Amino acid sequence: MKIAVLTLGCKVNECESRSLIAELKSLGADVTEEQTYADAYAVNTCSVTGEADRKSRQLARKCTRLNPDAKVYVIGCSSQNDPAPFRKTNNIVWIGGTAEKQLLARRIMSGIIYKNVQNITAPAKKYEDMPMPSHESTRDYIKIQDGCNNFCSYCIIPYLRGRSRSRPLGSIVGEAKNAAAHTREIVLTGIDVSSYGKDIGLSLTDAVKALGGIKIRKRLSSFECTIIDDELLSALAESGFDDHFHLSLQSGCDSVLKSMNRHYDTERFAKAVCDIRRYFPNAGITTDIIAGFPAESESDFAETCSFVREIRFSDMHVFPYSERKGTRAAEMKQIPMEIRRERAAVLGKIRRELKNDFLERQKGKTLCVLFEENDGEYSYGYSSNYVRVYSRSHKPGETAKIKITEKFKEGVR
Repeated sequence: MKIAVLTLGCKVNECESRSLIAELKSLGADVTEEQTYADAYAVNTCSVTGEADRKSRQLARKCTRLNPDAKVYVIGCSSQNDPAPFRKTNNIVWIGGTAEKQLLARRIMSGIIYKNVQNITAPAKKYEDMPMPSHESTRDYIKIQDGCNNFCSYCIIPYLRGRSRSRPLGSIVGEAKNAAAHTREIVLTGIDVSSYGKDIGLSLTDAVKALGGIKIRKRLSSFECTIIDDELLSALAESGFDDHFHLSLQSGCDSVLKSMNRHYDTERFAKAVCDIRRYFPNAGITTDIIAGFPAESESDFAETCSFVREIRFSDMHVFPYSERKGTRAAEMKQIPMEIRRERAAVLGKIRRELKNDFLERQKGKTLCVLFEENDGEYSYGYSSNYVRVYSRSHKPGETAKIKITEKFKEGVR
């Protein structure tokens, strides 16, 4: 039986899909992640934006064109948010949500003929561990947490994923040890990594310390400035974690941060960055920025531009604000999309300036680089502080200390 597992959205979805793939293979299925002919399709959907919902529905419909006789199983955030559109698509035999994804493999392989069954339940209250996935990429992700308690005013995900819940520490360590035998770098990920452990009497610092003895490159995915303290930073340094930190800022204006229901101000954020640089002087610090949030004035936007320059990010992901039905921000007074895009373009220009400045500061430094790909003349990979580095002298899969001589393409060499 050939099954295609198709995934949209975040790294957490990717982790869950890889677990599904591992179990399907253990049950004897021939599994692909390609959009190709198959006997059955599992579509793991995303709902972070309205566009993500549209793409999720579109992909489910495409499965019926790839094989009109196939059975299609839909799970994830988009079907959790609104299952009704999926019921209109031919061949969809099962509509699940964000809970009980770990049961899908046996449902598919059972041979039971479902007919448009909708099984949307409330998000899980406890962490649902999934079968251990295989780790075959040079860099791979390990899910340590699910759900979110923050309820930022622009975000629908806490309503779809439920409250924060943490994976047992022993399970994380077990997967990390397994990954270390097959991959070169692991990234700890989750919906809100910062909240890891709060529901089980632990903390993110405990998880970092527990992984210290595993000899593999390690880094954290996005997390909040509010958890940064000397204990965490010391643990990251002593446990051999990379010096790359993705701290989601979203706005550099305190009044906008308050409207977003972010739980910090710019002073707290700046202090966290300063603390990071005390422990990791050449750290790459990246962020996300939303341009044109409701009621963001020109002066508010100017504050954001000034603040990101003050922080000197190594890179930024910039997005024009997109309304998300069901959130408080969608009910606020909206800024015209044209202005949102103009502001995103201004921040995009600042982003390029800051990135170029950071790359210039790498000249003469020696960086530890894990090479991942080859584009013909050069191999390239990422340094511990997440700079793309090119070299003629190394092959994908190698780790080496490289002295940087100049900027090159979108990185350095």
